[in-house]
Amino acid sequence: METIATPLLWGAFALSVVVALWVDFAGLKSRGKEGVTFRSALNWSLVWFTLALAFGGLLWWELSGTLGRELANERALEYFTGYLVEKSLAVDNVFVFLLIFSYFALPVHLQRRVLLYGVLGAIILRAIMIFIGGWLISEFHWILYVFGAFLVLTGYKMWKAAHEEPSLEDNVLLKWLKNHISMSKDYDGEKFISWENGKRVATPLLLVLIFVELSDVMFAVDSIPAIFAITSDPFIVLASNIYAIMGLRAMYFMLAGVADRFSLLNYGLAVILVFIGTKMLLIDVVKVPALVSLGVILTILAVTVYLSLRKTRKAAGV
Repeated sequence: METIATPLLWGAFALSVVVALWVDFAGLKSRGKEGVTFRSALNWSLVWFTLALAFGGLLWWELSGTLGRELANERALEYFTGYLVEKSLAVDNVFVFLLIFSYFALPVHLQRRVLLYGVLGAIILRAIMIFIGGWLISEFHWILYVFGAFLVLTGYKMWKAAHEEPSLEDNVLLKWLKNHISMSKDYDGEKFISWENGKRVATPLLLVLIFVELSDVMFAVDSIPAIFAITSDPFIVLASNIYAIMGLRAMYFMLAGVADRFSLLNYGLAVILVFIGTKMLLIDVVKVPALVSLGVILTILAVTVYLSLRKTRKAAGV
Protein backbone atom coordinates (compact mmCIF):
# COMPACT_ATOMS: atom_id res chain seq x y z
CA MET A 1 0.00 0.00 0.00
CA GLU A 2 1.47 3.32 -1.08
CA THR A 3 1.04 6.43 1.04
CA ILE A 4 2.32 9.99 1.04
CA ALA A 5 2.77 9.92 4.82
CA THR A 6 6.24 10.85 6.09
CA PRO A 7 7.72 9.82 9.47
CA LEU A 8 6.83 13.32 10.74
CA LEU A 9 3.17 12.88 9.80
CA TRP A 10 2.97 9.38 11.29
CA GLY A 11 4.64 10.57 14.49
CA ALA A 12 2.47 13.67 14.86
CA PHE A 13 -0.68 11.66 14.20
CA ALA A 14 0.17 8.89 16.69
CA LEU A 15 1.29 11.35 19.39
CA SER A 16 -1.81 13.54 19.04
CA VAL A 17 -4.14 10.53 19.29
CA VAL A 18 -2.39 9.15 22.38
CA VAL A 19 -2.36 12.54 24.11
CA ALA A 20 -6.01 13.18 23.23
CA LEU A 21 -7.08 9.82 24.65
CA TRP A 22 -5.02 10.40 27.81
CA VAL A 23 -6.70 13.79 28.30
CA ASP A 24 -10.12 12.17 27.79
CA PHE A 25 -9.46 9.39 30.31
CA ALA A 26 -8.01 11.86 32.82
CA GLY A 27 -11.08 14.06 32.42
CA LEU A 28 -13.39 11.08 32.94
CA LYS A 29 -11.63 10.16 36.19
CA SER A 30 -11.63 13.71 37.60
CA ARG A 31 -15.30 14.45 36.82
CA GLY A 32 -16.72 11.38 38.56
CA LYS A 33 -20.52 11.50 38.38
CA GLU A 34 -20.62 15.09 37.18
CA GLY A 35 -22.78 15.63 34.11
CA VAL A 36 -21.69 17.12 30.79
CA THR A 37 -23.15 20.53 29.98
CA PHE A 38 -23.91 21.75 26.48
CA ARG A 39 -21.26 24.46 26.84
CA SER A 40 -18.60 21.97 27.91
CA ALA A 41 -19.50 19.64 25.03
CA LEU A 42 -19.37 22.56 22.58
CA ASN A 43 -15.96 23.67 23.86
CA TRP A 44 -14.56 20.14 23.55
CA SER A 45 -16.04 19.82 20.06
CA LEU A 46 -14.15 22.98 19.11
CA VAL A 47 -10.97 21.51 20.62
CA TRP A 48 -11.27 18.32 18.54
CA PHE A 49 -12.10 20.34 15.41
CA THR A 50 -9.08 22.58 16.00
CA LEU A 51 -6.86 19.51 16.41
CA ALA A 52 -8.13 18.07 13.11
CA LEU A 53 -7.66 21.45 11.42
CA ALA A 54 -4.12 21.79 12.78
CA PHE A 55 -3.19 18.34 11.51
CA GLY A 56 -4.59 19.24 8.09
CA GLY A 57 -2.34 22.30 8.12
CA LEU A 58 0.66 20.17 9.10
CA LEU A 59 -0.20 17.69 6.33
CA TRP A 60 -0.27 20.48 3.74
CA TRP A 61 2.95 22.08 5.02
CA GLU A 62 4.89 18.80 5.08
CA LEU A 63 3.71 17.68 1.64
CA SER A 64 4.27 21.08 0.04
CA GLY A 65 7.91 20.77 1.05
CA THR A 66 8.35 17.16 -0.09
CA LEU A 67 5.95 16.70 -3.03
CA GLY A 68 5.15 20.23 -4.18
CA ARG A 69 2.35 22.75 -3.61
CA GLU A 70 -0.09 21.31 -6.17
CA LEU A 71 -0.08 17.78 -4.76
CA ALA A 72 -0.15 19.14 -1.20
CA ASN A 73 -3.30 21.12 -2.04
CA GLU A 74 -4.95 18.02 -3.49
CA ARG A 75 -4.10 15.74 -0.56
CA ALA A 76 -5.13 18.35 2.02
CA LEU A 77 -8.50 18.72 0.26
CA GLU A 78 -8.92 14.93 0.30
CA TYR A 79 -8.17 14.91 4.03
CA PHE A 80 -10.70 17.63 4.84
CA THR A 81 -13.34 16.09 2.57
CA GLY A 82 -12.86 12.70 4.24
CA TYR A 83 -13.08 14.36 7.65
CA LEU A 84 -16.32 16.09 6.70
CA VAL A 85 -17.85 12.87 5.35
CA GLU A 86 -16.98 10.94 8.51
CA LYS A 87 -18.13 13.79 10.75
CA SER A 88 -21.48 14.08 8.99
CA LEU A 89 -22.07 10.32 9.06
CA ALA A 90 -21.12 10.33 12.75
CA VAL A 91 -24.22 12.42 13.43
CA ASP A 92 -26.20 9.29 12.61
CA ASN A 93 -24.22 7.55 15.37
CA VAL A 94 -25.63 10.09 17.80
CA PHE A 95 -29.21 9.05 16.98
CA VAL A 96 -28.31 5.39 17.51
CA PHE A 97 -26.52 6.12 20.80
CA LEU A 98 -29.59 8.02 22.00
CA LEU A 99 -31.72 4.99 21.19
CA ILE A 100 -29.36 2.58 23.01
CA PHE A 101 -28.94 4.76 26.12
CA SER A 102 -32.66 5.45 26.34
CA TYR A 103 -33.58 1.77 25.99
CA PHE A 104 -31.16 0.72 28.76
CA ALA A 105 -31.97 3.79 30.93
CA LEU A 106 -28.25 4.54 31.19
CA PRO A 107 -27.33 7.34 33.65
CA VAL A 108 -25.49 10.32 32.14
CA HIS A 109 -22.20 9.74 34.02
CA LEU A 110 -22.12 6.16 32.71
CA GLN A 111 -22.82 7.40 29.18
CA ARG A 112 -19.51 9.28 29.30
CA ARG A 113 -17.66 6.12 30.33
CA VAL A 114 -19.27 3.92 27.67
CA LEU A 115 -18.66 6.46 24.91
CA LEU A 116 -15.00 6.85 25.85
CA TYR A 117 -14.40 3.10 25.76
CA GLY A 118 -16.50 3.00 22.58
CA VAL A 119 -14.25 5.57 20.91
CA LEU A 120 -11.12 3.67 21.99
CA GLY A 121 -12.51 0.44 20.54
CA ALA A 122 -13.58 2.27 17.38
CA ILE A 123 -10.05 3.61 16.82
CA ILE A 124 -8.56 0.11 17.01
CA LEU A 125 -11.25 -1.55 14.87
CA ARG A 126 -11.26 1.17 12.23
CA ALA A 127 -7.47 1.15 11.92
CA ILE A 128 -7.64 -2.60 11.21
CA MET A 129 -10.51 -2.18 8.73
CA ILE A 130 -8.80 0.70 6.92
CA PHE A 131 -5.54 -1.18 6.40
CA ILE A 132 -7.44 -4.25 5.21
CA GLY A 133 -9.47 -2.04 2.85
CA GLY A 134 -6.32 -0.32 1.58
CA TRP A 135 -4.67 -3.67 0.90
CA LEU A 136 -7.75 -4.97 -0.94
CA ILE A 137 -7.90 -1.87 -3.15
CA SER A 138 -4.17 -2.04 -3.95
CA GLU A 139 -4.43 -5.73 -4.88
CA PHE A 140 -7.88 -5.84 -6.49
CA HIS A 141 -8.92 -2.65 -8.26
CA TRP A 142 -12.37 -4.06 -9.01
CA ILE A 143 -13.18 -3.97 -5.28
CA LEU A 144 -13.82 -0.23 -5.77
CA TYR A 145 -16.90 -1.11 -7.82
CA VAL A 146 -18.13 -3.38 -5.02
CA PHE A 147 -17.66 -0.56 -2.49
CA GLY A 148 -19.43 1.88 -4.81
CA ALA A 149 -22.43 -0.40 -5.36
CA PHE A 150 -22.60 -1.06 -1.61
CA LEU A 151 -22.66 2.68 -0.83
CA VAL A 152 -25.41 3.34 -3.37
CA LEU A 153 -27.47 0.48 -1.93
CA THR A 154 -26.84 1.70 1.63
CA GLY A 155 -27.88 5.23 0.68
CA TYR A 156 -31.09 3.91 -0.89
CA LYS A 157 -31.89 1.87 2.24
CA MET A 158 -31.13 4.83 4.50
CA TRP A 159 -33.51 7.02 2.47
CA LYS A 160 -36.31 4.44 2.72
CA ALA A 161 -35.78 3.98 6.47
CA ALA A 162 -35.31 7.67 7.30
CA HIS A 163 -38.94 8.12 8.40
CA GLU A 164 -39.11 4.92 10.46
CA GLU A 165 -38.85 4.92 14.26
CA PRO A 166 -35.95 2.64 15.28
CA SER A 167 -36.41 0.19 18.16
CA LEU A 168 -34.42 -2.44 20.06
CA GLU A 169 -37.43 -4.42 21.24
CA ASP A 170 -37.14 -7.11 18.56
CA ASN A 171 -33.36 -6.98 18.17
CA VAL A 172 -32.08 -10.52 17.54
CA LEU A 173 -28.65 -9.86 19.07
CA LEU A 174 -30.17 -8.45 22.26
CA LYS A 175 -32.36 -11.52 22.69
CA TRP A 176 -29.41 -13.85 22.04
CA LEU A 177 -27.16 -12.07 24.56
CA LYS A 178 -29.85 -12.12 27.25
CA ASN A 179 -30.37 -15.85 26.69
CA HIS A 180 -26.68 -16.79 26.68
CA ILE A 181 -25.05 -14.43 29.20
CA SER A 182 -25.70 -14.38 32.94
CA MET A 183 -26.73 -10.83 33.60
CA SER A 184 -27.77 -8.72 36.57
CA LYS A 185 -30.91 -6.63 36.39
CA ASP A 186 -29.33 -3.48 37.81
CA TYR A 187 -26.19 -1.44 37.21
CA ASP A 188 -23.32 -1.80 39.67
CA GLY A 189 -21.63 1.58 39.45
CA GLU A 190 -19.12 1.66 36.59
CA LYS A 191 -18.54 -2.09 36.60
CA PHE A 192 -19.02 -4.18 33.47
CA ILE A 193 -18.79 -7.43 35.47
CA SER A 194 -20.23 -7.89 38.97
CA TRP A 195 -21.03 -10.59 41.54
CA GLU A 196 -24.54 -11.83 42.27
CA ASN A 197 -25.36 -14.75 44.59
CA GLY A 198 -21.74 -15.86 44.49
CA LYS A 199 -21.62 -15.87 40.66
CA ARG A 200 -19.89 -13.54 38.23
CA VAL A 201 -22.47 -11.82 36.04
CA ALA A 202 -22.42 -9.14 33.39
CA THR A 203 -24.10 -5.85 34.20
CA PRO A 204 -26.34 -4.01 31.71
CA LEU A 205 -23.39 -1.66 31.20
CA LEU A 206 -21.56 -4.42 29.32
CA LEU A 207 -24.56 -4.87 27.03
CA VAL A 208 -24.61 -1.16 26.30
CA LEU A 209 -20.88 -1.17 25.45
CA ILE A 210 -21.35 -4.16 23.12
CA PHE A 211 -24.16 -2.39 21.26
CA VAL A 212 -22.15 0.85 21.01
CA GLU A 213 -19.15 -1.00 19.55
CA LEU A 214 -21.30 -2.99 17.11
CA SER A 215 -23.14 0.12 15.96
CA ASP A 216 -19.79 1.79 15.24
CA VAL A 217 -18.65 -1.22 13.23
CA MET A 218 -21.83 -0.96 11.13
CA PHE A 219 -21.25 2.75 10.54
CA ALA A 220 -17.59 2.12 9.73
CA VAL A 221 -18.65 -0.31 6.99
CA ASP A 222 -20.34 2.69 5.34
CA SER A 223 -17.93 5.51 6.14
CA ILE A 224 -14.59 3.82 5.39
CA PRO A 225 -15.47 2.89 1.77
CA ALA A 226 -16.92 6.40 1.42
CA ILE A 227 -13.55 7.96 2.26
CA PHE A 228 -11.73 5.50 -0.01
CA ALA A 229 -13.91 6.95 -2.77
CA ILE A 230 -12.28 10.31 -2.04
CA THR A 231 -8.69 9.11 -1.68
CA SER A 232 -6.90 5.80 -2.07
CA ASP A 233 -4.20 6.78 0.41
CA PRO A 234 -4.73 4.69 3.58
CA PHE A 235 -2.99 7.26 5.78
CA ILE A 236 -5.37 10.05 4.75
CA VAL A 237 -8.34 7.70 5.21
CA LEU A 238 -7.05 6.75 8.68
CA ALA A 239 -6.25 10.28 9.83
CA SER A 240 -9.51 11.85 8.63
CA ASN A 241 -11.52 8.98 10.11
CA ILE A 242 -9.82 8.90 13.52
CA TYR A 243 -9.82 12.68 14.02
CA ALA A 244 -13.54 12.73 13.23
CA ILE A 245 -14.52 9.99 15.69
CA MET A 246 -12.28 11.32 18.49
CA GLY A 247 -14.78 14.14 18.85
CA LEU A 248 -17.77 11.79 18.78
CA ARG A 249 -18.29 11.82 22.56
CA ALA A 250 -18.39 15.63 22.71
CA MET A 251 -20.65 15.70 19.65
CA TYR A 252 -23.08 13.32 21.35
CA PHE A 253 -23.50 15.50 24.44
CA MET A 254 -23.74 18.62 22.27
CA LEU A 255 -26.47 17.20 20.02
CA ALA A 256 -28.30 14.86 22.42
CA GLY A 257 -30.76 17.53 23.52
CA VAL A 258 -31.44 18.92 20.04
CA ALA A 259 -31.25 15.79 17.86
CA ASP A 260 -34.98 15.98 17.11
CA ARG A 261 -34.42 19.29 15.30
CA PHE A 262 -32.51 17.50 12.54
CA SER A 263 -35.26 15.12 11.46
CA LEU A 264 -34.34 15.34 7.77
CA LEU A 265 -30.61 14.80 8.21
CA ASN A 266 -30.77 11.10 7.34
CA TYR A 267 -32.17 12.01 3.91
CA GLY A 268 -29.14 14.23 3.32
CA LEU A 269 -26.75 11.52 4.49
CA ALA A 270 -28.47 9.06 2.15
CA VAL A 271 -27.92 11.42 -0.80
CA ILE A 272 -24.25 11.85 0.19
CA LEU A 273 -23.73 8.08 0.25
CA VAL A 274 -25.37 7.69 -3.17
CA PHE A 275 -23.23 10.54 -4.56
CA ILE A 276 -19.99 9.03 -3.20
CA GLY A 277 -20.99 5.53 -4.32
CA THR A 278 -21.75 6.77 -7.83
CA LYS A 279 -18.44 8.61 -7.90
CA MET A 280 -16.68 5.37 -6.98
CA LEU A 281 -18.54 3.40 -9.66
CA LEU A 282 -17.44 5.97 -12.27
CA ILE A 283 -13.88 6.30 -10.96
CA ASP A 284 -12.34 4.98 -14.21
CA VAL A 285 -14.61 7.10 -16.40
CA VAL A 286 -14.94 10.46 -14.64
CA LYS A 287 -12.45 11.92 -12.16
CA VAL A 288 -14.33 14.17 -9.74
CA PRO A 289 -11.89 16.66 -8.14
CA ALA A 290 -11.72 16.68 -4.32
CA LEU A 291 -12.81 20.33 -4.28
CA VAL A 292 -15.99 19.48 -6.21
CA SER A 293 -16.75 16.58 -3.86
CA LEU A 294 -16.24 18.85 -0.86
CA GLY A 295 -18.57 21.48 -2.35
CA VAL A 296 -21.31 18.94 -3.14
CA ILE A 297 -21.18 17.41 0.35
CA LEU A 298 -21.22 20.82 2.06
CA THR A 299 -24.17 21.91 -0.07
CA ILE A 300 -26.18 18.75 0.71
CA LEU A 301 -25.51 19.12 4.44
CA ALA A 302 -26.36 22.83 4.45
CA VAL A 303 -29.65 22.31 2.58
CA THR A 304 -30.63 19.36 4.80
CA VAL A 305 -29.89 21.24 8.03
CA TYR A 306 -31.77 24.32 6.78
CA LEU A 307 -34.85 22.29 5.79
CA SER A 308 -34.75 20.39 9.10
CA LEU A 309 -34.64 23.58 11.16
CA ARG A 310 -37.36 25.12 8.99
CA LYS A 311 -39.58 22.08 9.55
CA THR A 312 -38.96 22.27 13.31
CA ARG A 313 -39.90 25.96 13.42
CA LYS A 314 -43.08 25.31 11.46
CA ALA A 315 -44.07 22.47 13.78
CA ALA A 316 -43.52 24.78 16.75
CA GLY A 317 -45.63 27.49 15.10
CA VAL A 318 -42.71 29.95 14.94
